Amino acid sequence: MSKNISEIASKIKLMAFDVDGVFTDGSLTFGEDGKEYKTFNAKDGQGIVCVEKVGIITVIITARENGTVAHRAKNLGITEFHQGIKYKLPILEEIMKKYNLKYENISYMGDDLPDICILEKVGLACCPADAVDEVKNICNFVSSKNGGRGAIRELCDIVLRSQNIEPLDIVRNAQSK
Repeated sequence: MSKNISEIASKIKLMAFDVDGVFTDGSLTFGEDGKEYKTFNAKDGQGIVCVEKVGIITVIITARENGTVAHRAKNLGITEFHQGIKYKLPILEEIMKKYNLKYENISYMGDDLPDICILEKVGLACCPADAVDEVKNICNFVSSKNGGRGAIRELCDIVLRSQNIEPLDIVRNAQSK
């Protein structure tokens, strides 16, 4: 991790994420009944749980509406869940006002063109390794992992460690209670 990324990540108080291509690998799977299914990575989920345990606000902002995503957000204890949002920046700005945060306190991970409006403004602009080039070109952190394959976890660990918190210590603490 570069010193610059560590310095930026040390200021993060809110971590926001897109879903398709970030929490998932971007695949859209439908049953015969038209119901949409998603597959999530357990390690990404553990990363989310760890950052929440230290008080970092977690946010999902996604353009699609999906009951599976709502269920996953609830299971992970996501602080702010917003779906069906085509233009994401106004929602993020409302959340920032609610928690009295500045852009420098925000990380956002997205993978495609609709995410650029946020990525251009936040302190820590992030994407999975398989994001589109236009997104990679503006991010100050490109994960070594693909979307739905550990990119979120890698980011969570970086943010925690930049704030002098070891993810393993969080888990051990939780297990001892």
